[in-house]
Amino acid sequence: MVETRLIDGKAFAQTMRARLKGEVAVFTAETGVTPGLAVVLVGEDPASAVYVRNKGRQTVEAGMASFEHRLPANTAQEDVLALVKALNADDDVHGILVQLPLPSHIDTQAVLATIDPAKDVDGFHVVNAGRLAVGLDALVPCTPLGCVMLLKDTLGSLAGLEAVVVGRSNIVGKPLAQLLLREDCTVTIAHSRTRDLPGVCRRADILIGAVGRPEMIRGDWIKPGATVIDVGINRVTGADGKNRLVGDVAFEEAQGIAGAITPVPGGVGPMTIACLLANTLTAARWRVG
Repeated sequence: MVETRLIDGKAFAQTMRARLKGEVAVFTAETGVTPGLAVVLVGEDPASAVYVRNKGRQTVEAGMASFEHRLPANTAQEDVLALVKALNADDDVHGILVQLPLPSHIDTQAVLATIDPAKDVDGFHVVNAGRLAVGLDALVPCTPLGCVMLLKDTLGSLAGLEAVVVGRSNIVGKPLAQLLLREDCTVTIAHSRTRDLPGVCRRADILIGAVGRPEMIRGDWIKPGATVIDVGINRVTGADGKNRLVGDVAFEEAQGIAGAITPVPGGVGPMTIACLLANTLTAARWRVG
């Protein structure tokens, strides 16, 4: 049994946002430019609405300009694309975020591809994905960026460590693997079709759950002393009939095995918005040269 340390993403994100607020104030004083973040929400998905509200509040608290565009669920795809193009041309907007998921009649890739890569603060545009893959400066997806920040804060140098990322999405798994390669980790991307997935996970000094399945990664899949980052946010109904949030890792089972682990909620989630604000400031800095 090891003593498992909780990685407090909420506290880290709070410190990061306070630092960003100072950097934004200096940037605005020196350039006369206020970094602006535009968020587009199509439809009434309750989780997305809460998330957008939090983004808007934290954007303003950081000293940035917040622009919210809420469109009804039946908005035509061409109208969404027209809005994105208008935001591309708006000099007050340095970052554009289209909240996912979009309604089923809208082609998500077409919308993401329309965003100016220099304003793509979610880091989902193929240009940013390609730049990240070949090691050039890019706007990096916020959740993977937050994961690496938490890892470096916990472990210091990541060089030489074996990292296993369970999940291969374009939003988390693939960009996170690229970022870990930059940190000189040895990286394996695993997924639901991986042969002997538990055995692969047990090799990991750093184990990341990003597969979107409640408590799929069991305690006995974890190498004793490994650092576990749980990206999953899954809503499940308990025996008492109440909903609760759980990650992709069986948290209780991981206690006493993992050296350190992020809780759900309060781990990776708060880092995502903090990194979004950091990307918006980066995009504004690039814009003014």
